[in-house]
Amino acid sequence: MNYFSTKEDLRVSLCTIAYNEENVLNGLFRDFSEQSYPHDKIEIILIDNASTDNTKAMMQEFANTDYGFESVQIYDSTNKNQATAWNEALMHATGDIIIRVDAHSKIPRHFVAKNVFNINEGEDIVGGGRPNTTDGMTDWKFTLLAAEESLFGSSVADYRRAPGQKIYLDSLFHAAYKREVFEKVGGFNEDLGRTEDNELHYRMRMAGYKFCCCPEIISFQHTRSTLRKMIKQKYGNGYWIGLTTGVCFRCLNYFHFIPFVFVIAVLFSLILWLFGNPTLFAIIAAMYTMFNVVNTVGCLVLKKPKLYFLLLPFIFPILHISYGIGTLVGLVKMPFWRKKLDNTSAQRIEMVKKAIAKNTVKEDDFFF
Repeated sequence: MNYFSTKEDLRVSLCTIAYNEENVLNGLFRDFSEQSYPHDKIEIILIDNASTDNTKAMMQEFANTDYGFESVQIYDSTNKNQATAWNEALMHATGDIIIRVDAHSKIPRHFVAKNVFNINEGEDIVGGGRPNTTDGMTDWKFTLLAAEESLFGSSVADYRRAPGQKIYLDSLFHAAYKREVFEKVGGFNEDLGRTEDNELHYRMRMAGYKFCCCPEIISFQHTRSTLRKMIKQKYGNGYWIGLTTGVCFRCLNYFHFIPFVFVIAVLFSLILWLFGNPTLFAIIAAMYTMFNVVNTVGCLVLKKPKLYFLLLPFIFPILHISYGIGTLVGLVKMPFWRKKLDNTSAQRIEMVKKAIAKNTVKEDDFFF
């Protein structure tokens, strides 16, 4: 398939935000520089999200190196909110296609070209599978990667695995959007964190857009390099699921609440045990142990097993409980958090819509 036989001469805005990502940016910038799509048709927009390490200096070094891109632009976002930083990128994007790429990621050489090709085939939003990878492979990092890649250890979202054929999903990772999509639905909801893409994609679906997952498109997300960072990530993901129920419950899926249900079931069964009835706890423990063992054996069979794989039966419940507790805390805080919300986020969503439509941004239009 010729990914360069484009029907239109489309310009691409390749957008990335980063907060303290000095350990991974060089790899991502190398991926950018090796893209096969014509560089003079790509503008790169980098947002430094109030980093305290060398992230911004690395961005500047990349911008000062001539890779033939139409432009490499660097902007600041000051409040560390992901949605705010993504909106900042959108308001500076002038391309016909806008592609979001997370800093903690890896994209193959033909990634941009394949996205443009499928947009030219008539799709409005395209993307592909998003498996995990890790940097500086060690036996321990390989074990954490195995836990993250397992359906049992992480999300069952369809986009995490490359499809065998073109399919339409509710959401995509590293999606490419026609500019008109943002003209119609606006930007990200800045009240949200971690779940800002869930809410945005919900609005896009409600506006009639479809998310096309193409088998030839693939990108990778770096797994957290330590168990501590994974626990923090899972807790944060669960926490924002809990808060998001108070803003847009319908943008969430059932699988987002499985760890929460598990934690509640364990707590309830422990209470029953304290009152002399251990039956429910025994049933839950037996069922969880069965799934735990089956998935651990699956990791041993499907991958080259390492000695650390023997720790997977302990890693899995740590990740599940972290996520579930995060959701529980988020749900408890949600009513109080919701009272503090104002209309600022709605205004920002409209600002992005207007900026995209005008194809220009004036600095004095911004507020934080």
